[in-house]
Amino acid sequence: MFVDTAQRSLKDLEQLSSKLEPRNRYLRGLKSKLPSIVALMSFNVERDSSPDPYNFISDEVSFRAGKSPNTFEHMKAHDYECHRTHNLYYPFVNREEWELAKFLSDNLNQGQITQFLKLLWVRSETRKPLSYVSAHHMFTFMDALPKGPKWHCTTIQTEGYITTHPVHLIWRDALEVTWHIFGNPVFTNDMEFDPYEIQDQLPPGATIVPIVLASDKTPVTCQTGGLKMHPMFLTTANIRSDICMKATMHAWSCITYMPIPQFVCHPDFCLLLQARIWHRCVDIVCENLKIAAATGTSMVDPSGHSRYLFTPLVAYTADLPEQQMIACVSKNASPVTLATQSQFGDGVMYPPRHGNTTIETLHQLCQCVDPWKVQQFQEEAKALFLSGVQLPFWCNWCYSDPAYFLAPDVLHTLHKFFFDHVFKWCEEVLGADELDSRFHRQHKHIGTCHFSQGVSHVQQMTGREHLDIQCTIVATIVGIVEADFIHAVCVLIDFIYQAQSPTFTPSSITAMTSSLAEFHRFKGVIINTEARRGTSGPIEHFEIPKLELLASFARAIPNLGTPIQFTSETSECMLITHCKSPFVQTSHQRASFTQQIVRLLDCEDTARQFDLYALLCSKTLSLNNLIDNEFEEVVDIDPAFGWIMRIASENVSRFQGPHPVCNHFFKGLLSEDSSVTFHVTVASDLADKSPNFLVQLYHLLNFPNQLRSFIQHVNGSESHFQTRLLKVWNKFRLQLHLDLHPCLVMPSQQVQAHLPSEAYPFGNCDIVLLRTQNDDQVVVAQVQMVFGLSTRGSALPPKLAGPLLYVQLFEVILHPKDDPAVMMYRIRRRFETGPDCTQARLGMIVSLIDVMHAIKLIPEYGGRVNRDVTSVTSLELYDTFYLNSFSDKEWYHSLHADFW
Repeated sequence: MFVDTAQRSLKDLEQLSSKLEPRNRYLRGLKSKLPSIVALMSFNVERDSSPDPYNFISDEVSFRAGKSPNTFEHMKAHDYECHRTHNLYYPFVNREEWELAKFLSDNLNQGQITQFLKLLWVRSETRKPLSYVSAHHMFTFMDALPKGPKWHCTTIQTEGYITTHPVHLIWRDALEVTWHIFGNPVFTNDMEFDPYEIQDQLPPGATIVPIVLASDKTPVTCQTGGLKMHPMFLTTANIRSDICMKATMHAWSCITYMPIPQFVCHPDFCLLLQARIWHRCVDIVCENLKIAAATGTSMVDPSGHSRYLFTPLVAYTADLPEQQMIACVSKNASPVTLATQSQFGDGVMYPPRHGNTTIETLHQLCQCVDPWKVQQFQEEAKALFLSGVQLPFWCNWCYSDPAYFLAPDVLHTLHKFFFDHVFKWCEEVLGADELDSRFHRQHKHIGTCHFSQGVSHVQQMTGREHLDIQCTIVATIVGIVEADFIHAVCVLIDFIYQAQSPTFTPSSITAMTSSLAEFHRFKGVIINTEARRGTSGPIEHFEIPKLELLASFARAIPNLGTPIQFTSETSECMLITHCKSPFVQTSHQRASFTQQIVRLLDCEDTARQFDLYALLCSKTLSLNNLIDNEFEEVVDIDPAFGWIMRIASENVSRFQGPHPVCNHFFKGLLSEDSSVTFHVTVASDLADKSPNFLVQLYHLLNFPNQLRSFIQHVNGSESHFQTRLLKVWNKFRLQLHLDLHPCLVMPSQQVQAHLPSEAYPFGNCDIVLLRTQNDDQVVVAQVQMVFGLSTRGSALPPKLAGPLLYVQLFEVILHPKDDPAVMMYRIRRRFETGPDCTQARLGMIVSLIDVMHAIKLIPEYGGRVNRDVTSVTSLELYDTFYLNSFSDKEWYHSLHADFW
């Protein structure tokens, strides 16, 4: 329902005012008790009186009565739009000149741009001269293009406290940025307007625009005085979560670069003063968002409809130290529960730490101690497990509570917790050399990091590498440590995988909670084996802050949804794109670094938006992105690319961005139930080879007999296809739909079947799960050869026309229920006895479309790894393996369905 603000009834506003008045009255009383608050925390705000160098757009413009312009339509009201009637790229002469400017700004710094423009090749008389002659001139032209929310520069005066450098806040109004994102037609097909729990507290017909924030402190460089930045990013939860999870989709916008001032004071107080500055800065940036959350505001959605909406803060993504700073608690307290350090290892879900409780405690503390008697106030605050920040930015943000909006962070709370603790326990028990040897000897798979030098020496890893260690750690440690230790690690990995599920039900939340409870039941073995150690020796407790946060996942899911959508991996990617990467394009001067970054990012945003705007205008197309479901089945397509592909596919090459997942379901070979698709190249790696030739090449002695039997079974004993030559491929690709989201397509997986060579003495062959047509059973097999009958000659029957596989089979010798410590299938190779009583691996020929999934095996190493084995021979020299249930999240969820 779309509600015109002019038609809202006075009764609705009076009801809303009455609901807000108790909280407002409480805050007014709180402010009267805090003299520092009246003085803006003694950090006064001084806005520049000179023309704002970051004001890149004209003042607010009016539109015709009844007109509701979205973000792109708003660009038509730009000051220079009249000049674009005849030249879309004004002030640039034409599209070619504009694209050169865009390329230069994206790839060179200002000095390099000026040098380029001075080249004789550029200034040659035979070439039409450019309308800009320097970097400054070029950027002035770019500043004349229609832009988004304007940047401001605000000076924070720290009265009574000296800083080594002036404190400048570079920021944009968070409400203006929300308007810009919410009205962006690029996201028309990806917007959702689901009601939240607070819907019944709002006027009828009101829309909720849930605000999601993310921030992190990051060092930009170790030189230039060790410059650090604290950028903050904003998006709305109306945009589909899988879009927001990818930084390259541009669903997030940077709203501020917060300063990290260095105070000339005792180090004990420096962090506290920095935290107070941080909260004050967020208060400035989000002031209008908070007003909109309390009283509502009017915004235009991507389709051009005016909506009356409210902007509560529903999620904030940050690592643990920043969560504690946001919640205003000390380092020995949980930011989301009332647990303190001595309770972190209890495995108990403590009551939530509600914002009202924190505000009330601060109120009482400020009545006793002046907040600006910093030493005394900090000491008293720490006794109450508070940090000493006396005015949190969220205290007057309606419908927002840190107990709820501080989202569980998958990257830090799960993956980095695993590397910092669980992995270290395993390394301590096995020893670094043995653990490295086991990881080094694992079979190499395409798309997975292989630790050829081991893992113990790596001091810092990415989230991707954490995942690659997690997926093999359980089976890797089997054989040395006791069963209870393995089980404790296994159920913790279970919890990590369950917490990353894309969907949840009450039963799945219960299963996740049970896994964590199971870890707490078995964690004593980690202490007993002295696996948990510090610099001073064994540690006899589990007072780990992130371990306590694991219990908060089950409580957060009903309120926020799936935790995977709030991983700080997205914000860390944006730190690279918004801080570290642009640094190389600046003059590397500390004093002007932030201003240069702002201008560079502004140019990047302008270029991306203006390119699409100019394309639409040049083809006289609508600036409204009409809802279309053509690309429903493709998961990883940029919304802007989707729009362009639909209306002007010939112009896609003009735009840079992530290309969509290649969807083989359109043209590939389909399994019988259409759940899997396969792709092989048109040109085979070998062609027109006889079976006997391939026997010598692949060392598969039983292949001719198996092929003869297969053709006979399909086409009869007298089939003339027995003499048909063969073509061979070294690999194929398979692609699946997501198990929990069947309409979404996964990236394809490559399965290798390379013939023996000097580099691969036994070949390089991957493992698959297949369902045989003969007995409809699911079996594990190693793909030894991918081949097909030559198409030369008479037409092949359907069952012989497609690619075939020669595979060697495995059999299950132990089910997960029979090995509760590891909880994986244990398998071994199947052998057959020949006429001469010799044993050979059992092989068979199946159709490619019988494959169900690519899987991974980990050898059963025993008490000590065989040093003669390498990563290229581990699948050949071992006979017993574990079927790794943690090889990837999709396989984990699929395996928990009953395959067997």
